Amino acid sequence: MKIQKVISKKGIEAWLVEDHSRPILSMQFAFAGGSSQDPEGKPGVATFVSGMLDEGAGNLDSEAFQNRLEDLAAKMNVTASQDHMSVSFQTLTQNRAESLKLLQMALTSPHFEPKDAERIREQLIASLRVEEKDPNKAAANEWFKLAFGSHPYGRPGNGTLTSVAAITPADLHDYVHKNFARDNLKIAAVGDIDAAQLGEALDSVFGDLPEKSDTKPVAEVSWQGTSKQRIVQMPNPQSVVQFGFKGLKRNDPDFIPAYILNYVVGGGGFSSKLMQEVREKRGLAYSVYTYLYPLDHAGIFAGGVATENKSVGQSLDLIKAELELAARDGLTEEELRKAKDYLVGSFALRFDTSAKIAAQLLAIQLDNLGIDYIDRRNGEIEAVTVADIKRVAKRLMEPKNLIVTVAGEPEGIREVGL
Repeated sequence: MKIQKVISKKGIEAWLVEDHSRPILSMQFAFAGGSSQDPEGKPGVATFVSGMLDEGAGNLDSEAFQNRLEDLAAKMNVTASQDHMSVSFQTLTQNRAESLKLLQMALTSPHFEPKDAERIREQLIASLRVEEKDPNKAAANEWFKLAFGSHPYGRPGNGTLTSVAAITPADLHDYVHKNFARDNLKIAAVGDIDAAQLGEALDSVFGDLPEKSDTKPVAEVSWQGTSKQRIVQMPNPQSVVQFGFKGLKRNDPDFIPAYILNYVVGGGGFSSKLMQEVREKRGLAYSVYTYLYPLDHAGIFAGGVATENKSVGQSLDLIKAELELAARDGLTEEELRKAKDYLVGSFALRFDTSAKIAAQLLAIQLDNLGIDYIDRRNGEIEAVTVADIKRVAKRLMEPKNLIVTVAGEPEGIREVGL
């Protein structure tokens, strides 16, 4: 797979993988910012914007815009995370010019009409009301609040009932004006297009965006290093537990060893240690897992489990014991070898469609890993030693940094450090 770096006449850069076997172009791009750029006191603006970009633009109202997308068989999906506003776009070659014009209009002249905003607002509020009764969301929101406090990461990305009700079309326009710019944009394209054609497309879609963004600086997270355990009381026959430590950012030299460690401890499905201890041996939960979540200004090593209220204490004790064991002993040579074999062997599955390839190329750009990362990646995994794993395990799984939130009516546990 050949990755080309394409720079348009207006200086807009994208990574391209040509694939002329099918008449489809998949494009993925992202603006730095995301919900961390929500105005103070108004969480949810980025999410609101993501729901409104296909609700009318240019000379087309909401219905006409969406009908035109459908007529052209073009697909557009927008999502807001803590650090990015990401767009996935796909079009047929024969409709490429017209489809890309719709995309250009959405980015440079979105309507945000009050009547359309009210409809999207109602959807967002309905979703928030559902979340209020969802123990998974309650545990996660409380965990981020405890971990990050007043930092933008500690705010609910989807907003609150109060904040979403207060967001105006002017807030949406202001967000786009400040965040949609060429200097904070990363682009990946895969499919039936060559470098010259892509260069022209880049200028037509993104060339009218402001050259410079007007984003506010986001501080690096300062971890307090204090163990906390919080219970969110919710009437439910089972409790949802979210647990986590300070993790690693993607550019940390220890990230790849941590990635392997996470796979063995809780990220490897039925083969993981936590799944074996909590589910297979004792039947306490249907699922238990861990994951790495690197953000631009913090890293997280976290996990979760859902279990009967009476089993929360036992499940948490087992999880903590397994984490402490990994922190003390690391992995065996056999465990490391099996993890490497899987992680290296399954890597190719990330590249079996044009959309997946575009998503991977965009992620590599956002993480600043370099255009040769795909060629380097498996070698970096193979180079990890047992000693590397043990060092990183001790660094990550520090008991004094453990934060736990439980949503439900758990038995046998209490709040700590609050």
